[in-house]
Amino acid sequence: MAKVVVANDHGAVELAAKMVNHLKERGYEVVYLGTDKNESVDYPDKAKEACCEYLKGGYEFGIVLCGTGIGISISANKIKGIRCSLLTDCYSAEMTKRHNNPNFIAFGGRVEYKDDPIKMLDSFIDAKFEGGRHQIRIDKMMALENL
Repeated sequence: MAKVVVANDHGAVELAAKMVNHLKERGYEVVYLGTDKNESVDYPDKAKEACCEYLKGGYEFGIVLCGTGIGISISANKIKGIRCSLLTDCYSAEMTKRHNNPNFIAFGGRVEYKDDPIKMLDSFIDAKFEGGRHQIRIDKMMALENL
């Protein structure tokens, strides 16, 4: 069974719960490290916790969520070995998987998306990485961590 790690701050409690349930319905094992309360939690801490868990190995990908998805995705991308894409719609979800093959995706719990975030998640999961020239670009992207 494929495993996914999910973490959120107080700005995405409801959306995180929906995503966890949906992932389980799709047959994923979910390690949930988020908060289920509306009390303030710092998104950099949640990004760090989820990314460190992911880097232990055994995960297909991770999901991080905050109010906009912006702060938590920036935080996740500061961690060596993490490539986090902030999704905006089904097209961006599919294309980031096909071209960037991120190991994390991010969502905003307070964002009014044009596409349902669950459909965006499915678009990401169902897409396949194309490799080839895209792998060369990913290798260049990840080498930037060493600057």
